[in-house]
Amino acid sequence: MIKRANRWFDDRLGASRFVRTALNKVFPDHWSFMLGEVALYSFVVLLLTGVYLSFFFEPSLKEVVYDGSYRPLAGVEMSQAYESTLRLSFEVRAGMVMRQMHHWAALVFLAAIVVHVGRVFFTGAFRRPRELNWIVGCSLLVLSMANGFAGYSLPDDQLSGTGLRIAYSIALSIPVGGTWVAYLLFGGEFPAESIISRLFVIHVLLLPAAILALLGAHMAILWRQKHTQFKGPGKTEDNVVGSRLWPSYALKSTGFFFLVAAVLALLGGLAQINPIWLYGPFRAADVSAASQPDWYVGWLDGALRVFPAWEIRAFGRTVPSVFFPGVLLPTVSFGLLFGWPFIEARRTKENDREYHLLDRPRERPVRTGIGAGVISFYVLLFFAAGSDVLATVFDVSVTSLLVAFRVLLLALPPVVTYVTYRLCREADALPDEEVAPPVVVRTASGGYVTADDHDHPDPTGPAGPPG
Repeated sequence: MIKRANRWFDDRLGASRFVRTALNKVFPDHWSFMLGEVALYSFVVLLLTGVYLSFFFEPSLKEVVYDGSYRPLAGVEMSQAYESTLRLSFEVRAGMVMRQMHHWAALVFLAAIVVHVGRVFFTGAFRRPRELNWIVGCSLLVLSMANGFAGYSLPDDQLSGTGLRIAYSIALSIPVGGTWVAYLLFGGEFPAESIISRLFVIHVLLLPAAILALLGAHMAILWRQKHTQFKGPGKTEDNVVGSRLWPSYALKSTGFFFLVAAVLALLGGLAQINPIWLYGPFRAADVSAASQPDWYVGWLDGALRVFPAWEIRAFGRTVPSVFFPGVLLPTVSFGLLFGWPFIEARRTKENDREYHLLDRPRERPVRTGIGAGVISFYVLLFFAAGSDVLATVFDVSVTSLLVAFRVLLLALPPVVTYVTYRLCREADALPDEEVAPPVVVRTASGGYVTADDHDHPDPTGPAGPPG
C-alpha cells in the first residue's frame, strides 16, 4: 500500500528524481563551512526559546507596583514589560534558563554571521556567480543586528532604556526627515508610550519573517549554485569534493545541531547575562554609569563617544554631531560591504568567468590588507565603547583615553593594512614545494633507514644469530 501511494505521488509530481539528486549532493568537509550552520542552528534555538518567552512577556509601559518574589524591588513602580520580565526570570518554571539561552543564542547567532562573512570575504567566495548571495548574507547581518537591538530593548530596564534614548537621538539627527523617522518608530517624544509594543511586533513578527525569508533565499541560491571549496588534490573549478548529503553529511549535521543547542543550554544555565533586576526599571531622568551594549553594536557606541562634538550648517539646517558616527558611518560601512564584490571586480577586471575555488588570504594581499585594517578600525571602536570603564580600571582620564582612541583610529588601521599587505606578499613569494614523505627501508641487520641512505653500507654488518 505504501509503495502504491509513493508511486501514485511520484507519477504526478516526479519527486523521486529530485530526491535522488538532492541526497547525492556533495558538501565540502572543511571546518570553516560549519560557521553558517552555527548561525542557522542558533537561529533555530532563538525561535524555540522566543516562542516560550512570548507566552509570558507583556509588551506594555503601563505602570504597576511590583509585588513578586524578588524582594529588593518590592513596592517599586515599574512598567508591565519590566514586571513581566522579572516574573519570567524568578517565577516561571525554566523562565530564567530560557531568557538566558535566548540572549546567548542571539549573541552566538550574530557572531557566527560576522565570522562567516569574514571567511567569505577573505577567501573570495563572493565573486561571480555569488554576488547575489553575498548581498543576501549582508542583509541578514543588518536585519539580525536590528532584531537583536529590538529584543535587547524590550525589558524596559535602565540599561535598555539608555540604549533607546541613544537610538532616538540618532533618529532625530537625520537631516530633514529625522523628526518623522523618530515619531514613526517611537510614536511620540521620548520616552513614548508606544515604543515597547512596536518593538515587540518588530522583534517577534516583522524582522523574524524577513530573516526567515532571507535564510530561505540564501539556502536556495546555495543549493542552486554548487559549493565553493579550497584548493587541493582532485579539486577543480568543475567539481566538489566532500561528503554526500545522505547519509554522512545529514548525520554529522544533525549531531552538530544538538551540540550547538547543548552549548547554548549550558550557557543559559550557568553563565549569567543581562541581569535586569540589578539595573532597575527605566527612569528617563536617571543615567546609568558604565552602560555597555551587546557586542554587535559596541562599535556604534564607541563611534558616538569618540567623534568630536562638531556641528555644521548646510542648506539652512544644522547637522548635529551625532549624525556623523550614528548615521553616516554605518551607512558608509554597510554600503561598502554590500558593494565590495563589484568594487573588486571592477578593480581586478576578474568578472569574465565563474570562480568556484577559494583564494588563500595571502594570495590576495590587497584584499587581505584592507580587510585587516578595517577590522582593526572597528575593534578600536568596540573598545572605545568601554572608555569610562577602562578609565576607571586603569585610573586615567576619560578625556585622555578618548584622545588616544582618536589618534589610534587614524594611525593604526593604515599601519595594519600595510603590514598585512607586506606579509601576504612575502608569504606568497615563497615556493609551494610539496615534499614527498620519506620511504623507510629495512636493512639486513634488522634496522630501518630512509631510501636515501639505503645505498650506503650498513655500519653494523650482517645480522648474526639471535642471542
